[in-house]
Amino acid sequence: MNITFRQLRLFLALAETGSVSAAAKAMHVTQPTASMQLKEVTHSVGAPLYEFVGKKFYLTDLGKELATTARHVAQTWDAFEQNVDAVKGLTRGKLRVAVVSTAKYFMPRLIGSFCNRHPGIDVSLEILNRNGVVQRLRENLDDIYIMTMPPRDLDLADEIFMPNPIVVIGPTSDPWVKRSAIPLDELTKSRFILREKGSGTRMTGDQFFSKKKFRPDVRLELGSNEAIKESVAGGLGLGLISRHALHGLHKEHGVCTIDIEGFPLPSSWHIVHPASKNLSPLALAFKQHVIKEIKRRKLNP
Repeated sequence: MNITFRQLRLFLALAETGSVSAAAKAMHVTQPTASMQLKEVTHSVGAPLYEFVGKKFYLTDLGKELATTARHVAQTWDAFEQNVDAVKGLTRGKLRVAVVSTAKYFMPRLIGSFCNRHPGIDVSLEILNRNGVVQRLRENLDDIYIMTMPPRDLDLADEIFMPNPIVVIGPTSDPWVKRSAIPLDELTKSRFILREKGSGTRMTGDQFFSKKKFRPDVRLELGSNEAIKESVAGGLGLGLISRHALHGLHKEHGVCTIDIEGFPLPSSWHIVHPASKNLSPLALAFKQHVIKEIKRRKLNP
């Protein structure tokens, strides 16, 4: 069969309006032209597609099938046109971003500035612990992933865009606060409050402690930076967190950083996605926006 896309649209208009004249009007052609094109469609199929009984229009069974097919084709094409619009001007579309929980201290600002530039864009933001983000990465559920310590067993497109210093915090009333360059060995009798195992912060800390052959006395393992800060402020022990969790400051809400030898620990923020994944223009624009905004705003703590 040789039926053009425009002829399919015309036949669909006929099926939906039940009138050749109405279909012609919808397709912006004359009625004689519409009648001729519809006859060509029927001739190409080789069987009746519709009939008029009196003045009433009816589709044959084959005509109903063709109308359904034409509708599917039109819907698919309309979706493609929307994608093209998004590619050309980023005027429409949906961006899916998954970030580890500590990134909540800076990612909303970056997403907000991107949305201000592209108000027609919808953003889905997932904030999870590292294991949750890694699982979504394995299942390829999102466009962009923000984390520290990306998994090594995956083939990833990985770009570092900002440092993530890990610091020791204590209550502001702690005597450690007034000292500097405190040897790590002096903390053997201190109690520690750490993030849950598997988090990027915990992995960085555990690697450092193992290298130094230091075994921290862990009192609590918590899945929230806020919970760690509150516990430290309450005098339950020393905490190990990203400086971003202090909003880039050295002191906040009853806690402050303590100057321990070897700290802050070097760590980095990564923006990643599967290496085999071709980023959409929208996702690529967002990735570039994040990197440029970090440099412009100097968000490095």
